[in-house]
Amino acid sequence: MNKPRPTMLLAGATGLVGRELIAAACERGFGVHALVRREPADPLAGVRWQVVDFAALPPLPKGDAAVCALGTTIKVAGSQAAFRAVDFDAVLSFARAAHAAGVRRFGVVSALGADAKSAGFYSRVKGEAEAALAALGFEVLVIARPSLLVGDRESLGQPSRAGERLGLAVALPLAPLIPLRWRPIHARTVARALLAALADSRPGVRVVESAELQRLGAD
Repeated sequence: MNKPRPTMLLAGATGLVGRELIAAACERGFGVHALVRREPADPLAGVRWQVVDFAALPPLPKGDAAVCALGTTIKVAGSQAAFRAVDFDAVLSFARAAHAAGVRRFGVVSALGADAKSAGFYSRVKGEAEAALAALGFEVLVIARPSLLVGDRESLGQPSRAGERLGLAVALPLAPLIPLRWRPIHARTVARALLAALADSRPGVRVVESAELQRLGAD
């Protein structure tokens, strides 16, 4: 008798890392249940898409793991409050719903420098989200903190991020000289590394900085 495929719940599936997480999850034999605010124009085959309001999530199906790749910028969101609604409120809403559905292993894409005590708003919100996730009681929580992301946002219909584009223009030619911790990292590498850490981690909270993501997710 064939063993049923494990299921991964995924939030942020249409984003840069999210699309790579789908590919990496399928490579690992997962069926993907993707929660989205609107169904993508080119939904990938083999993925179960569920349109939801992250401010009022319905009960979720049981999953063997869950990964959150939700995230925006203050410029795209329009205000600090709108940014927090995505990068803190929606992240926690998804995590609570996944925990209620019996998920024991949870992974999240955070950011380099996340710190709940940071003077910078962006890093502080990311750090506060990490702390709130750690308090939920998942058996395994993996927090990925990638550096500047490399990937084709335009092909996904995402707005261009001027700061990211400028940073990559400066950093990519110098990448071999930049320490791994700060070196730009491809979204595919982040996705593969996060799933590898999620599968292999012992119970507890594991923070995976960008240098370790580069190693874990190398082709």
